[in-house]
Amino acid sequence: MVLLLFASALLGLGIALIYYLKVSRIPLTQGIENTEEAEKLTKIHGAIARGAMAFLKAEYKYMVYFMAGFGILIALLIDDPHTPDVNEGLYTAISFLLGCVISILSGFIGMRIATIGNARTTTAAKNSIADAFYVALNSGAVMGFGLVGLAVLGLVGIYLVLEALLPGIEKHILMEVMAGFGLGGSSIALFARVSGGIFTKAADVGADLVGKVEQGIPEDDPRNPAVIADNVGDNVGDVAGMGADLFGSCAESTCAALVIGAVAFATNLEALLFPILISAVGIPISLATMFTARVKEEKDVAPALKRLLIIATALSAVVMYFVSMWALPESFEISGELYTNMDVFLSYLTGAVAGLLVGLLTEYYTSHDFKPVQEVAKASETGAATNIIFGLALGYQSAAGSILLLAASIFIPFTLAGMYGVAVAAIGMLSTLVVGLTIDAYGPVADNAGGIAEMTGMGESIRDRTDVLDSAGNTTAAIGKGFAIGSAILTSLALFSAFLTRADLLDPEANIMDSINLLDPLVLTGLFVGAMLPFLFSAMTMKSVGKAAFDMIEEVRRQFRTIPGIMEGTAEPDYEKCVGISTEAALREMIAPGILIMGTPLLVGFLFGVPAVAGILAGSLVSGGVLAIASANSGGAWDNAKKYIEKGNLGGKGTETHKAAVVGDTVGDPFKDTSGPSLNILVKLSAILSLVFVPFFIQSGGLLTA
Repeated sequence: MVLLLFASALLGLGIALIYYLKVSRIPLTQGIENTEEAEKLTKIHGAIARGAMAFLKAEYKYMVYFMAGFGILIALLIDDPHTPDVNEGLYTAISFLLGCVISILSGFIGMRIATIGNARTTTAAKNSIADAFYVALNSGAVMGFGLVGLAVLGLVGIYLVLEALLPGIEKHILMEVMAGFGLGGSSIALFARVSGGIFTKAADVGADLVGKVEQGIPEDDPRNPAVIADNVGDNVGDVAGMGADLFGSCAESTCAALVIGAVAFATNLEALLFPILISAVGIPISLATMFTARVKEEKDVAPALKRLLIIATALSAVVMYFVSMWALPESFEISGELYTNMDVFLSYLTGAVAGLLVGLLTEYYTSHDFKPVQEVAKASETGAATNIIFGLALGYQSAAGSILLLAASIFIPFTLAGMYGVAVAAIGMLSTLVVGLTIDAYGPVADNAGGIAEMTGMGESIRDRTDVLDSAGNTTAAIGKGFAIGSAILTSLALFSAFLTRADLLDPEANIMDSINLLDPLVLTGLFVGAMLPFLFSAMTMKSVGKAAFDMIEEVRRQFRTIPGIMEGTAEPDYEKCVGISTEAALREMIAPGILIMGTPLLVGFLFGVPAVAGILAGSLVSGGVLAIASANSGGAWDNAKKYIEKGNLGGKGTETHKAAVVGDTVGDPFKDTSGPSLNILVKLSAILSLVFVPFFIQSGGLLTA
């Protein structure tokens, strides 16, 4: 089993390397005969790459300090009294640091290939839409295969390391220590998502409001001082941040299943590591799926991307049936209940199908091919206010269908295989993660390609091709957010169960599992506080975007006022100044939301004990899940309503209707790219943090209730 997992991980990393070489070896200015155009392309590509890497370098300095400090905190505070000869805190800290490192590496790989592939997608578009599509998709594939390969390698690696360091320790304690790996991945994801989201949306808002609305110049116009920062933001938010986020989802959902199944499968290695195997199997399946991508004309792009997800889900379902029958015993017992391998497979299948349906439902509410977004666009005819009202209503309405699907994906697996079934369903939603990440990373590459085409003046036909690629990527990115949020809800529920189970094992006299009820004032109070947290978190991140955007708007206005010839195109704006404003704001503003999310469970557990923490987790899970879906879909709808008008509908670009839609899109930016995607990290991180710190809560918690 271990060799199989290692082979799969190395296969993923090998495929990522092949795709990386395939993209990077394309000459940057291939097919460009105009020397001036080639120089512009090289200059703009270099500016975006340098800005992105400079931001990552600055961000990672902060993260190193966080890793060191929080790792020490884990080592000092965690110790299971059942194993007096072993200090679990030290080994949990090792797991935590490894999760952090791999999460950082995942973000770096994504950023690197995105900044290599963007300009090459632009030059490929000069030849054909098909060539440009394959360059962007191959760039995304580096992210997809590389990240999942690293996740599988990291999970197997930390398991073997802990086995060697802790020989003879009970498997359920080993897996609880291993949960630190998921905590590390999710911690980095929080800061990467929040800081990346603030960076990109500050630049985007500044560029749109001053450039499009006030100055009346096109998107990605080189005369706009914020245009380079905007393109850099696509990479730091939608690639590096998204990569760290989905790595965290993969690690946490796997850790949740490992913890729950550890007692039942203590002597069965194949069954014990089955959750890791689900992700590993996805690598060769995704490779086979990639060969089905076929694009000849512009109309083929969006269906090709969607088809990849559907094919990957179908192939995974078939293969996982046989894998489940092989790896799992025909019947097994967890918490006194008897389950079968077929029950587990059906739980997996429920999660996989529900994830696909949530994604398709998200597409319905966020794509301008369908009625909901067209209604938002139509509402722009009466101004920005009605556009915003319709967009908010769409988000709230869209949450209903997704939540009902997720409710089914909780009820059915729980009925089949208890909380282990729910955890497997969460991994099932991410079983096509390679393809999902490939498509997600494809989007920012295509978006950047369009910006580069505009800034180099390559002509309308090239921009039209890149716009087609970008539009398809925008829709599939929304689908990816649906997957991420759905799996986060199921993962958090499984982690919540693991949290209570572990607390019960550590303090059997307290009978925690049976004592948690809504009439307990600590639980009830925790529920309300937990339900409040996603709203407070969203408020903080949105205000952060607003404050950063204010600085950006003032700077862009200043440059338009004080730099002679900027509007005529005879003078070059100060792009670096705008990149610096976004970088400084992102790093400054990410600290407070991070403290809120990581500090609240620790403080509540220390002061009020496990029941209060249980209330916090339940409240934040329910309200955070609904708010995340509504926010992401509202933002996506506003964005695509603007694009629908820009395609020539309802009067097209430059009209008052278009200006109203631009305002709506600007309002939606922090919804879909900052607050919304970060909320799924909130619910996961709170849960796995609480799981890791259970020994501390049991031994030292409840200071005010003792």
